[in-house]
Amino acid sequence: MTDAVVHPPRARMSKRMTAEAFGTFWLVLGGCGTAVLATGEGGVGVLGVALAFGLTVFTMAFAIGAISGGHFNPAVTVGLTAAGRFPAREIPAYVAAQLVGAIVASLLLLMIARSMPGFDLGGFATNGYGDASPKGYPLVIALVVETVLTAAFLMVILGATDERSPAAFAPLAIGLALTLIHLLSIPVTNTSVNPARSTGPALVVGGTALAQLWAFWVAPLVGAVLAGLVGRWLFSHADDVRSPGPISVAKLDRLVDPVTTPTAGYDVNSK
Repeated sequence: MTDAVVHPPRARMSKRMTAEAFGTFWLVLGGCGTAVLATGEGGVGVLGVALAFGLTVFTMAFAIGAISGGHFNPAVTVGLTAAGRFPAREIPAYVAAQLVGAIVASLLLLMIARSMPGFDLGGFATNGYGDASPKGYPLVIALVVETVLTAAFLMVILGATDERSPAAFAPLAIGLALTLIHLLSIPVTNTSVNPARSTGPALVVGGTALAQLWAFWVAPLVGAVLAGLVGRWLFSHADDVRSPGPISVAKLDRLVDPVTTPTAGYDVNSK
């Protein structure tokens, strides 16, 4: 036997791309689908939509995270690369798979929503700023919010998946983080933090949603890279202080022996 660490074999790229496409499909169908089909009078509201997005990531992380890593988001893929946890050469394949999943989910959602009485394409869960923002927030605020929240999301992912963290709780932490992010930013931009999630609905709706799509690529990617670089340092073991080994009772006695321990002039026998 040796002390070498044995790493499980990685799945073939075709399997990983399929997993990423399906996971992103589920995220867009479940999250955006809840926003389109289950809101309005008597619907689930902002809390329900936020939970839907969190639950999609939570369930897919458990279901197929072991195959592809469970990114389901170009910003996550790029951020993990910046953190040194994902090879840059595989970014195009992952992002392509994520976009396919998001677009297919958006087309399916459109087919379903069209049969809903009173359906308006303008309410198709697209992201936007200015007049396209749910509460009219301007571009600058949208960029700041998306950058900061994507960075925070990446930090949660990096911390939850660190080898020192309990692996079983990672999907829960990540899913809850995405839920919180949606609760905070749905009124601002309808919440992106995921360029693929923004791209699918924008391609279906076109117009303003498509014209503003650039912001929901730029801000999440910038936030992801910043978090990845910080996380690369923060979660590194390079400068960790090694904990001392076990100390014997005899050695401990010597360390605290009043005869051998410096007292800086203090009388150890004084009251």
